[in-house]
Amino acid sequence: MTEIRFSGFGGQGIIRCALIAGKALSLYGNKFATMTQSFGPEARGSACSSQLIVSDDRVLYPYITIPEILVSMSQEAYDKYESDLKDDGLLIIDQDLVKPKPPRGKIKSYSVPSTRFAEELGNRIIANLVMMGFFTAITKITTSEVMKKGVPGLVPDRFLELNLKAFDKGYEYGLETLKKGK
Repeated sequence: MTEIRFSGFGGQGIIRCALIAGKALSLYGNKFATMTQSFGPEARGSACSSQLIVSDDRVLYPYITIPEILVSMSQEAYDKYESDLKDDGLLIIDQDLVKPKPPRGKIKSYSVPSTRFAEELGNRIIANLVMMGFFTAITKITTSEVMKKGVPGLVPDRFLELNLKAFDKGYEYGLETLKKGK
């Protein structure tokens, strides 16, 4: 079982990240997944999160306890959720929006300029798909093909091609990062 928290600020598509991953893994990746989200006053502008539990077996308790993977796309979300991350967990951040503290424990940290890449592709709103591609490459939780199958129906049809391009950009950057050993 793997516990994952996607975090950022409202409007970045943080909830969509968990929806895409959960859909892809459960429908096409032969896994079980449950997703929960924090949606309140934080939904527009301040820290928000979505939580995903992925397992080979049925998930009996849908809430994460100690996440093994934390994805942070904003400083406020990083500050709020980093302390919950397992001491030997995996931290993935947007390198232009999050300035991490020195790593604690045996946390492995990876960063991607997801917002910058999204802007270069023409729309910063697709930064979450850049992050999803990077997340897929770094975690190896499934293949890029499986994860991309989760995108249709969760992004507007007219932007599907652009979102898949953003995913590919993040995925390729993740593979290069792993190759460099960073």
